[in-house]
Amino acid sequence: MDTAENIILFCFLLQGVCCRNFNITLPQKIEALSGSCLIIKCRFEIREIFDKDLIESAATGHWFKDGSNVNKNKVFTSSTSSRNFSMKGKITGNLKDKDCITVFHDLRSYHSGQYYFRIEGERGLKWNYKETSVSIHVIDSPPRPTVQLYVEQKEVQDQEEVLEGSSVSLRCSAETLCSSPPPTLTWSSTPRIPLSESSRLQELISDLNFTATHHEHGVTFTCTITYQLQDETKTSHDSITLHVQYAPKISPSSSCTRTDVTVCFCEADGNPSPELEWHLSGRPVTNSSNTFISEERLSSTGLRSSITLHQALTHTSTLQCVSRNTHGNASQLFQLPSSVAREFQFCDSSNRRTSIV
Repeated sequence: MDTAENIILFCFLLQGVCCRNFNITLPQKIEALSGSCLIIKCRFEIREIFDKDLIESAATGHWFKDGSNVNKNKVFTSSTSSRNFSMKGKITGNLKDKDCITVFHDLRSYHSGQYYFRIEGERGLKWNYKETSVSIHVIDSPPRPTVQLYVEQKEVQDQEEVLEGSSVSLRCSAETLCSSPPPTLTWSSTPRIPLSESSRLQELISDLNFTATHHEHGVTFTCTITYQLQDETKTSHDSITLHVQYAPKISPSSSCTRTDVTVCFCEADGNPSPELEWHLSGRPVTNSSNTFISEERLSSTGLRSSITLHQALTHTSTLQCVSRNTHGNASQLFQLPSSVAREFQFCDSSNRRTSIV
């Protein structure tokens, strides 16, 4: 075996013994909010032959931006001279344990770029990890939270209809950026609905739980994330509009008036928009020489109908307003006056009645 072969064999055996090499673990990309802080999770490895040089008193970590030139690109060092560099922060990890977790403070847009780490110790330990970098992107506004709709504990699309009486949960979640104090989630002003809020690691969650009623139909719920920075407050929000389907409900203001003729009004609200019918003595009635019916659309869910009755019908007839949609029906009964005295009766799908004279 000649000398060259001996050298190759020696190098191969040496590589097998010294299998640990210089490498580093960094996130690929981190977002930071302008005016706030940034945490870089960082761990590194060195060759075994340099382990003895990595002692706590001598180990220093350095960060370089957009290159690894010691003279041009250095923006931070863990030594006492760090105040002379553009990045303010601290390596919170123990470099002796190969932990290089770093916190930077007061990030600005000009801090965006590619960042590289360098470790130094005693004697010959000096290494730039220039093959691996982390991209830092400083943004002016926080990322939007996300609002999700759950009905009976199942996620649904926000445009789907919710049936009145269903158990509804609106979940607002947000990935949190480094901030002190931590960000908060708040809901827009709504009726007094129980609010349960919980937080997870690096994620903030707020749940708004309630039973859907017709009062929530068309209501827009807004979740806002707020960062309270040293010199300003920054917010971002997401919204959802609830669509509730419900059986018709007849307005208590529905009534009759009498002059030379009797005019009755009936207002109903429901989703889908209900139909309105008038019944005289239990039979449906339409426009005729003795009756005149008109309708007016009040909203996407509301309808108003009026009926005018000639006096001849008011002595012997009872009048009923009936409203229907796919989720149910409601009715209101008018005992037509034969004189100045008037009686008003109301009943709905539960067959309950009240009478007012």
